[in-house]
Amino acid sequence: MNLQLPQLGVSKEESAKIADLFAPYAPLSHDPWGASRDTLLKVAPFVNFLYEKYFRVSAVGLDEVPEGPAIFIANHGGQIPIDGLMVVYALLAKAQKNRLTRAMVERWVPTLPFIGSFFMKLGQIVGEQKNCLQLLKNKQSVLVFPEGVKGSGKTIEHRYQLQAFPSGFYRLAIEAQVPIIPVVLVGTEESYPAIANFKPLAKLLRAPYFPITPSFPLLGPLGLVPVPSKISMKFLPAIYPELTKEASDKEVFAEVEKIKKSMQAAIKKGLKKRGSNILQGEAFSDS
Repeated sequence: MNLQLPQLGVSKEESAKIADLFAPYAPLSHDPWGASRDTLLKVAPFVNFLYEKYFRVSAVGLDEVPEGPAIFIANHGGQIPIDGLMVVYALLAKAQKNRLTRAMVERWVPTLPFIGSFFMKLGQIVGEQKNCLQLLKNKQSVLVFPEGVKGSGKTIEHRYQLQAFPSGFYRLAIEAQVPIIPVVLVGTEESYPAIANFKPLAKLLRAPYFPITPSFPLLGPLGLVPVPSKISMKFLPAIYPELTKEASDKEVFAEVEKIKKSMQAAIKKGLKKRGSNILQGEAFSDS
């Protein structure tokens, strides 16, 4: 019996897209924020396998995303940042107008051994407003998960129910004069479904949560392997804030709630279209 192992690879075109993003910094192989061309090219084959073969990602509206700096906001879930990885890779290697989008990671991530420096080499940074604003003013794009850890750490009974959206991303869009581009994902919350959060162990590890899933910790390290649920993502139309810096918190909150409701409606529609077939069901279409 011949066991066929998955082939890891990235097309020459996609490799060129990644390398071209660093051309302005030549002869350096990294950008001013620590992202490394060589690290991205080394990691790309594995991420491409996850994108193309494992999660079989489909991205509706990707090529309609406008050029230039933007704040991408997405729903969060699935315990581990598969959602961020897939959105960043779609914009990096799959879009016609590709870009390196900086995902805002939680403050506790850099405290993990080796993880913090590795994430920086991949272009991700700690999610602080000053970092975000600096990037936007330097014509970079950022990916924000407004739900934060309350979104990523949701247990299964709360899946796809958007948690509270703070208004910080909207204020940043106003100040930097960039559009907000919502992204909705279906399939990520089935990839690593948590049935409980073991808070005492999370506190001991100084982590925001410690998920208990149907397979972890019961199956040990094998239980960490995510379910190969099909991931569907949809880029919604860009939103250009009309409010000014002087807008009241009430006015900003009202606009943030509009965005949240539109994303929740899109998620609900996508879930209905996909149905219960988490391995093959498509949530969005171009029509």
